[in-house]
Amino acid sequence: MKKKDPIIMEVINNRLQSIANEMEDSLLKMAFSVIVKEMKDASTAIFDAKGRTIAQSDAMPCQLGFLSSSVPAILKVFPVSEAKEGDVYLQNDPFNGGSHIPDVTVLMPIFYEGEVIAFAASMVHLADTGGITPGVSTAATSMFQEGLCLPPLKFYDGGVPVRDIHEIIKQNVRIPDEVMGDLHAQVACGKVGIERITALCDEYGKEVFLDTIEGLLDHAEALTRKALEEIPDGVYTFTGYIDNDGVEFDKQITLQLAVTLKGSDILFDFTGSSPQTKGPINCVRACTLSTVEYAVKVITGGEAIPTNDGCFRMIRCIMPEGSIVNAVKPAPTGARGLTVQLLSSTCLGALAKAKPEMVNACSGAYAPLLYIGGYDPGSKKSFVSNDNGMCGLGARPGKDGIDAISSDSQNVLAIPVEAFEMSGPLRVMHYGLANNSGGAGKYRGGLGSSKVIKLLDGEVSFTFRGDGFFVPPWGLFGGHAAKVGTGYIKRKNGEIISIPSKGDYVLYAGDEIGYESAGGGGYGDPLERSPELVLRDVLDERVTYESAEQEYGVSIDRKTNLVDEAVTIVTRDEMRIKRGAITWTYDRGVLGKE
Repeated sequence: MKKKDPIIMEVINNRLQSIANEMEDSLLKMAFSVIVKEMKDASTAIFDAKGRTIAQSDAMPCQLGFLSSSVPAILKVFPVSEAKEGDVYLQNDPFNGGSHIPDVTVLMPIFYEGEVIAFAASMVHLADTGGITPGVSTAATSMFQEGLCLPPLKFYDGGVPVRDIHEIIKQNVRIPDEVMGDLHAQVACGKVGIERITALCDEYGKEVFLDTIEGLLDHAEALTRKALEEIPDGVYTFTGYIDNDGVEFDKQITLQLAVTLKGSDILFDFTGSSPQTKGPINCVRACTLSTVEYAVKVITGGEAIPTNDGCFRMIRCIMPEGSIVNAVKPAPTGARGLTVQLLSSTCLGALAKAKPEMVNACSGAYAPLLYIGGYDPGSKKSFVSNDNGMCGLGARPGKDGIDAISSDSQNVLAIPVEAFEMSGPLRVMHYGLANNSGGAGKYRGGLGSSKVIKLLDGEVSFTFRGDGFFVPPWGLFGGHAAKVGTGYIKRKNGEIISIPSKGDYVLYAGDEIGYESAGGGGYGDPLERSPELVLRDVLDERVTYESAEQEYGVSIDRKTNLVDEAVTIVTRDEMRIKRGAITWTYDRGVLGKE
């Protein structure tokens, strides 16, 4: 075979993707916790011997990006030259290539003919790491309140468990069986990767494998640069906002970004972003870099280009140290997931003018993520459970947004009601779509989700993490902003406690939690949406009669449920005159138009 033969490159690239996905499937099937096996808060990838990404599973874009920082950090402590067959490395330090303490990286060397030729990597969000509350607290003000932080270390040494490490982990978490079960699932999926890469080298030979890896990295870089060169040079700016940090509720957080595109090089400059916060929404460098890489993949074509380290060689970032996008130790980072999501929308907001046909309106900020944990009187065991709301996807160029989905860089699944109710003394009393939550537009934003959960027995800690309760997801090119999210606790005695998007609480038997997540922003002029589509949305209870009239200018007879076409034409003409031409790009709701 010729070196870097394009046919062989394509075959091996697809084999690598298949192996990464098989690792992911194996991990999810063997995991113990609800957050991994049902929510799928886990990702797998393959790295070369230099610590460069060569293949990723179809999992969480943000976690896959985190691995790109975590793996090299491990290899600095454990050089490739010192690796042994059967070694398993582990780490979760946010300030050494990690993202936040619950995300644990497991890395395993792959040997062929006595040489390390690759690594099998995985990242899992552990259900508990022993912090001040079960799961992740939104009230933590230091990383030392967030649980067990492990530097790069050996979990297995030459195939033999490092018992001290195993015991330390088990003694520092609330649910050791689930935590250790998930870690062992990571080891098992790594063994799948080792077996499959070994078989690939048996088929093509080590030299062909290594040469092809170099060719795939260069090929991905060339294709990405070509796609970037097709975008007009310029400086594209955007400002994103976070409701609060979960501790100082009166302080809004700013994400300031300027993207400079010149030829095939791209610079993301976050100068001007807020300082790191007292509360746990801080991003470390790995988190911010991951969102930037995700945004570049979005505007350069996604699946059309192999996803590996070559895609990101042209990216440069300016992330001021000590800021919300590059926090320094001992800043708390447990709830950084919402900042990652809002950084994704900030990056895409900046790039919307550069590549409008590839960017949708803002998705529903950050749908509520709940941690509920304590002692279950029924099973007489400690438990930690999760519930994750789904937001509305921002409307797309040519398509409505998708209802109730995990958007952008998250890409997790909704936990099934049955699995959630089996995890503790909990019952879902209501679950549906948040009516009228999507932003109006020629293409309507997707709807958020609505849920009510009841604690049946006992007393538990409850953490609520959300955003977009005060600053709505923005509409694009004439589309309207979406409806903001809401959350509350209803005590057994009827008292209602409003949740300001984040908070740590105690629940008692009979208490209920309720929330509605934000919808997605609209895309394009609502007055250009087909009246028949507006009518369908009203009949499907996605849009109210009032919204049909006030935002879309569509008159519907409530007795016959038919569109009054004559009145609709007149109403829309009047609304266009009153509004004037659309000269703005973003509709930011309470923040105005820009």
